[in-house]
Amino acid sequence: MNGTIVVTGAARGIGRAIAERLAANPSFTVIGVDLAPELGLTEAEMTPVQVDLTDPEGIETVKSVVEDAGAPLLGLVNNAGITRDARLINMTDDEFRAVLDVNLGAAFRLSTALAGLMTDNGAIVNIASRAYLGNFGQFNYSMSKGGIVGLTRALALSLAPHVRVNAIAPGLIGTEMAMTIPEDVLERMVAAIPLDRMGTPEEVANVVWFLLTPLSSYITGHVVVVGGGRSLS
Repeated sequence: MNGTIVVTGAARGIGRAIAERLAANPSFTVIGVDLAPELGLTEAEMTPVQVDLTDPEGIETVKSVVEDAGAPLLGLVNNAGITRDARLINMTDDEFRAVLDVNLGAAFRLSTALAGLMTDNGAIVNIASRAYLGNFGQFNYSMSKGGIVGLTRALALSLAPHVRVNAIAPGLIGTEMAMTIPEDVLERMVAAIPLDRMGTPEEVANVVWFLLTPLSSYITGHVVVVGGGRSLS
C-alpha cells in the first residue's frame, strides 16, 4: 500500500495517536487536519492542514491538499470531535448545534468531498464512541455519535464495493479529556470496566490501522467497540 491517508482531529489525543501510527509507515503520506495550533507540534512526519471543517472552505482546502499530494487517496479517518456536555434541560441551541456540526456534519461533508478521489479498495474509518449507546449529560454528544454509526452504515452501502467504511466506538480512553473527569467519578468509571483500566489512544490507533489495511478487506459497515469489555455489563 502506497498513498495518502487523511486524519482529522490530529492535533491531540486519539487523532494524534492515529496520525503518528500511520506516519510511522513510510508507505503512507499522512495529512493531519485540525483547527488547533498544536497540530504542528507532533514529531510525526505528516502534512498539517489547519482548517475549520464546519466551514465549506475548510473542506475544499483539505480536498485541494489531497489532490496536490501526488499519491492515491487510500483512506480517511473522521476523528474530529468536540463535547459541550449539559443536562438536556440546560442545553442551549448553540451547544447542541456545535457538537452535531463538528462531530457528524464535518464527517459527512468530508467523506462526501473525498469519496470520489479514493482509490479502489480504499477505506474510511469513522470514530464514534461507546456513548452512542447513551450517556447521561451527553445528549448532543451521544446523538452525534449515534449519527456517526448511521452514517457509517449508509456510506458502506453507498460506496461498496470500491470503498469500505467502518466505525470504532472507543470507551474510556486516557486522553486529556478523560483527565478532566473528577477523580472519584473516574475511579467509579474504571471500576465498571471488566479489564479494570482505561484504554490508551495507541490501542485505538491499532484498530484504525487494522480497518484501513487489507487485514480487514472483508469487513464493511461495522462498529468495533474498543472499551475494555464495558459493553458486556
